[in-house]
Amino acid sequence: MLDERQISEVWSLFKEYLDKKNTEVAAERFIDLLADYGVSDETLKDSLGTDSVLDSAIYYYLDMDEGDVYEDDEEWDE
Repeated sequence: MLDERQISEVWSLFKEYLDKKNTEVAAERFIDLLADYGVSDETLKDSLGTDSVLDSAIYYYLDMDEGDVYEDDEEWDE
């Protein structure tokens, strides 16, 4: 399973080859794919802070606003 460091590395590798107008959609699909393959919401949350486009996709997937702060022991919907 990918950890937060690997997620950001894979995203950074492919992001540079994407057309700028498609990066947001690609990030959302990337996060959806990771979730489909079993990456936990907690791992996605831990990936925040690496890239603003990826962060936006993670916030969207987790149904969070950028200002939301969740406690570590709070349950996440999967």
